[in-house]
Amino acid sequence: MRIGNLSGRLALFTEQGAVDVEKASGGRFGPEPQAVYNVWEDFLGWAKGAELSSASGFDPADLGSPTPTPAQLFGIGVNYREHAAETKLATPDKFPPVFTKFRTAISGPVGMVTLPEGGHTDWEVELVVVIGRRAERVSAADAWSYVAGLTVGQDISERILQTEGPAPQFSMGKSFPGFAPLGPWVVTVDEFDNPDDLELGCAIDGESMQHSRTSNLIFPVPQLIEGLSATLALLPGDVIFTGTPAGVGIRARASSLVVRVVGADSRAGTD
Repeated sequence: MRIGNLSGRLALFTEQGAVDVEKASGGRFGPEPQAVYNVWEDFLGWAKGAELSSASGFDPADLGSPTPTPAQLFGIGVNYREHAAETKLATPDKFPPVFTKFRTAISGPVGMVTLPEGGHTDWEVELVVVIGRRAERVSAADAWSYVAGLTVGQDISERILQTEGPAPQFSMGKSFPGFAPLGPWVVTVDEFDNPDDLELGCAIDGESMQHSRTSNLIFPVPQLIEGLSATLALLPGDVIFTGTPAGVGIRARASSLVVRVVGADSRAGTD
């Protein structure tokens, strides 16, 4: 099942196009995309038997973030060994670094991102997890049952602000407007043969810059949820960027970046 945001309204997506959820459910569910995660189990029960023959075509430019206003947005650092090596950072052994991207950075999967002048801005493609129910002190063995679905995003990062002292400013350097494009939709976990082994890639101007699989995560999704929920409550609709593989940009290539985030079935990527 694919759930998303079309022109600011909650929609289901099929091979035939998009279905407006409020209209299809007779008002049982409202139009706000973020609100659905607070009634996730009820929504799933309805959606599995919903009549979706009214699906119609749409313009991808009208897609917004499938999670436009999460209560919490987490970023995970240094979670692929090759990325740790390219950045000359130590590979974490107990738990990876955690930071936040402020939610005003969130944008949809297609758009223009203006890069800060004088900065060194990088791309970082990442698998993104969306939480489906409140999670506190969850074990890794049970973690997938707390996940609403998966999407893909870019943890766009301005390195000068991120690293300038006296203490690093990770959250600030990663939260300029448009620095968290997400989408095109959230795909429920049951759609994947193996949610722990998904292809992930990033291309710039047609040139492949990043390519890996999420089976290469040092701390896979269940361990991330276990570790985070041991300290704080994860809330419905919360977003977790799970870390980026090797191949980040190191320095800006242009004054602006056209972002198109693509994720379907068992693939995820950005160009």
